[in-house]
Amino acid sequence: MECVILIGLPASGKSTFFRERFAGTHDHISKDLLRNNRRPQRRQEQLIEESLASGRSVVVDNTNPSVAVRAPLIAAARRHGADVAGYFLVTEAGDALRRNRAREGRDRVPDVAIFTVRKRLEPPTAAEGFDRLYVVRMNEAERRFDVEPMR
Repeated sequence: MECVILIGLPASGKSTFFRERFAGTHDHISKDLLRNNRRPQRRQEQLIEESLASGRSVVVDNTNPSVAVRAPLIAAARRHGADVAGYFLVTEAGDALRRNRAREGRDRVPDVAIFTVRKRLEPPTAAEGFDRLYVVRMNEAERRFDVEPMR
């Protein structure tokens, strides 16, 4: 059982990465899917607990920009004996802005959201409690993600 925490700017490719790599094996938990919920943070915590308590692996697909935001996710995984993997999707703000502008409807976020997350973004470290950490770069020309262990 595994808890995967995706980390990165809006429009860095987190949801696409989830679909390509984990959709068949992990529950998808994202506040983007909870937009109509009055308390999305509380609901996200419930969904994580329910999945892990049932022995199912999860992917937490949000920006997860800081140590403080990631700590309760890691703690929940530990309570249920799950391994914790972090995937840091590295992207430049300009690339995220360009991808975001190509989005439509509710998938598009205000440009300021990208800059706000960039300002708060703390790269993950093993000291936070991750069992494994990876750096992910989107190779747009070849339509693939390049993944390597974080050093």
